[in-house]
Amino acid sequence: MSTNTTSSTDSSTPSTGSSAAPPTGSSTGASAESGTGARAVAPEAGTRPARLIHNEATTEIPVHLLFRDDPDPAPVPLRPAVVARRQGPGERPGERPATRRPVNARPRPVPSVDPELRERPARVLPGAAGVAAGLCGVAGCAATSWWAGLVPPLAAQALGLPAYAGAGLGPAQWAAYAAAGVLGMFGFGGLARGRTGRAWVLGLFGRYRGTVRRTGLMWVNPLLLRRRVDVRLRHWRSEPMPAADGNGVALRAVTLVVWRVRDTVKATLGVEDHETYLRECVEAALARVPVEPLGTVRSSADVAGDTLTRLVAADAAPVGLEVFSVRPVRVEYAPEVAAAMHRRRIAALDAAQRASVLTSVVDSVEDTVTRLTMRGLVELDDYERKVLVKDLTVAFCAGRGDTGA
Repeated sequence: MSTNTTSSTDSSTPSTGSSAAPPTGSSTGASAESGTGARAVAPEAGTRPARLIHNEATTEIPVHLLFRDDPDPAPVPLRPAVVARRQGPGERPGERPATRRPVNARPRPVPSVDPELRERPARVLPGAAGVAAGLCGVAGCAATSWWAGLVPPLAAQALGLPAYAGAGLGPAQWAAYAAAGVLGMFGFGGLARGRTGRAWVLGLFGRYRGTVRRTGLMWVNPLLLRRRVDVRLRHWRSEPMPAADGNGVALRAVTLVVWRVRDTVKATLGVEDHETYLRECVEAALARVPVEPLGTVRSSADVAGDTLTRLVAADAAPVGLEVFSVRPVRVEYAPEVAAAMHRRRIAALDAAQRASVLTSVVDSVEDTVTRLTMRGLVELDDYERKVLVKDLTVAFCAGRGDTGA
């Protein structure tokens, strides 16, 4: 009440308001009313300026404007712009904004093997050459025996050999026996049968001599060490391996790996056991890629399978293995968290079902009330509408529960 009286008094006497100084105790109200009475008159020298609130995020606000009842505010000279604040890096004029240099992640070392280990075909002969050499050796042994006179007379008559007393076993005969025997052993001992989907890695005194991928009867040097390699398309079902989902919950995953040996020499000589190496690569990939239990989200399972395939293929390529797919076929929670996660999953399914039922009931109630009112079958006020909605909701929920039971 006092503020309004003062305002009207000052308005009637503008000269007094413009010259009088505000009192000490109520400077805010007096200065406000003085400013109101002298709108077009600039403040004289020696007068006390209006008190202002300074805020760094807004303009200057006169204090007396916060408590005025007059709808016409008094113009107060304000300094422009926002109260100055501390400027950050890059905001000062002429200064370039500071940019952070991108940190290049250290690339993961790629496994490598001896560059000289490259598959190349081995030199082999047809099987007919080995058979011929073996028969020549047998024939040489028989001729040497006849030459030494060691063939029985009955056998000589049966074979139609001329009668010969024999020269006995001398150095020449022993040399002929050795040559014929070596020829026969090399001829028959080098015979080998190539099978489809199998290959031999040949080595001599620890040195790689080539790979045999031919099929059928062939002759291979019997002095070479042969290592059989299966080059067919193979699939391997792993044992349960440790894994984790996106939240870090422990899982046990069984994967199905489809692979084959692409480079036989790298798979045989570049690593101790390529099957063990592949198993370790799959386990390492499962430790890096989160997987989800099957039946939750199909897209996440596909993404996890593609990522696992890419990682395992990259790790197995240097040792001559070609990986086509790595797919989780069974994913289950670890025994220590299986019970808790089972309860959590049941609760999530129950909540989802309740939300679905509630949405269906609300839609049914809304559709029923809308049809009744829009067709003019009933006229409802607010109270009757609320009662009808309540009764319909109870009826639909009870019907849904009976149907589910």
